[in-house]
Amino acid sequence: MADQQSPPAGPDLSKGVTPSEFTGQMLLGHVGDEEVLLVRSGPEIYAIGAHCTHYHGPLAEGLVTGDGVRCPWHHACFDLRTGEATRAPALSPVAVWKVELQGDRVFVREKREQPKPRIKPQPATDMPGQIVIVGGGAAGFAAAEMLRRQDYRGNIVMLSDDGAAPVDRPNLSKDYLAGSAPEDWLPLRPDDFYTDAKIDLRLNTEVTSIDTKARHVITSGGETIPYDRLLLATGAEPVRLQIPGIDQPHVHVLRSLADSRAIIAQADGARRAVVIGASFIGLETAASLRARNVEVHVVGLEQRPMERVLGPELGDFVRALHEEHGVIFHLGDTVTAIDGKRATLKSGSVVEADIVVVGVGVRPRLGLAEKAGLAIDRGVTVDIYLETSVPGIYAAGDIARWPDPHSGENIRVEHWVVAERQGQTAARNMLGQQERFDAVPFFWSQHYDVPINYVGHAEKWDEITVDGDIAGKDCLLQYKRKGRVLAVTSIYRDVASLEAELAMEQALIF
Repeated sequence: MADQQSPPAGPDLSKGVTPSEFTGQMLLGHVGDEEVLLVRSGPEIYAIGAHCTHYHGPLAEGLVTGDGVRCPWHHACFDLRTGEATRAPALSPVAVWKVELQGDRVFVREKREQPKPRIKPQPATDMPGQIVIVGGGAAGFAAAEMLRRQDYRGNIVMLSDDGAAPVDRPNLSKDYLAGSAPEDWLPLRPDDFYTDAKIDLRLNTEVTSIDTKARHVITSGGETIPYDRLLLATGAEPVRLQIPGIDQPHVHVLRSLADSRAIIAQADGARRAVVIGASFIGLETAASLRARNVEVHVVGLEQRPMERVLGPELGDFVRALHEEHGVIFHLGDTVTAIDGKRATLKSGSVVEADIVVVGVGVRPRLGLAEKAGLAIDRGVTVDIYLETSVPGIYAAGDIARWPDPHSGENIRVEHWVVAERQGQTAARNMLGQQERFDAVPFFWSQHYDVPINYVGHAEKWDEITVDGDIAGKDCLLQYKRKGRVLAVTSIYRDVASLEAELAMEQALIF
């Protein structure tokens, strides 16, 4: 007998609900087969699609903040009036529905035509005629998409040295690599989006120099492309170990769609893999390969996985979690040579491996900015509007070091959501909107069925407090310096994570 789809949750909103059924801020119901979320914000009641357009997160389990609702999974935010995805990682709107009040009952029967996004007023003068974006990752794509969303009608030229159009990079080490997400989920937009939006996306195109006085870039093919505003979103590249045998075809890094495809191709039929690196990319790769029934050995210099970012207790938990799933650790060690399929460790051990994946970190791609004479400080230095030391040139994503109003320090982070949000802010500022970048850094990491959410930024701390039970996968950790909370990590404490993000937004240092 064929599986039957489970019925939609909650009451049938087309038949109306009474105040006694809708006592809190949110009520999950349905209209026909579609789940709809009723949201009360002040005196207003809104009805929107019930699932985040990023990874289908349940908005009913999220947090209402003013005229928006935030997704519990990855902290996307949607405008209750228009359905617009106002904060990455979601980029597409949710549907909005008409709300009718009849007596003491609230009815939802039909969708509204999708309202246009809220567009901030554009300066009447100095509107750029052509914007060039260098980079085809999170920041570059988010900027291009936001420019069109803000009704920018000039030319957009997007130059990417990748062979694939922008993809959902976090999935490359998570569900796609594990085999639980098909490849057609990966593109951030279908190919025809770029044509329809009049975004001139050029793949396999390397920019070799910038003439900041003539205001143009030059590609490796010798083409000169002028700009009125320029966004550098060149991202980062994997650190490549300098050891014998590193250039063999079964040795991989993981950054691009091509990298992930190559690992998947070799994982089919492979017996054993060595993953070099015990941080986020390395351990997400390990979990994904275990999902493909490949034996995995993780080699890392650190004594505890992820301790530098998450602290010792959570590091021990992550190690135990992976060991429960069969991962074998070689910590405090490193690979010194790869001879065929034999990986030799500094300790003298030898591990036979059909696949080797190197995940020992990334380096920001600063060469183009350095050559152009932009100010550099372990990243491209930008101001609160993400503008570099050269007027008209902006930087976003993994390369940008910006003044963080939450920690009071200049920071650079390598997180997907931060890169997307910076791309969006840079887009608005290239249009003259003068919007400060003050988003709280956020990232998530997935290990088997355990999601780890991290809000804030703490390079150093003097205290970690733990609320809940780490081993029981129900906890919230606060990373403090001099009593001030700099960052929060949580496992299955989604609303608390959102509340921590909101508290940090409201506690700006400058």
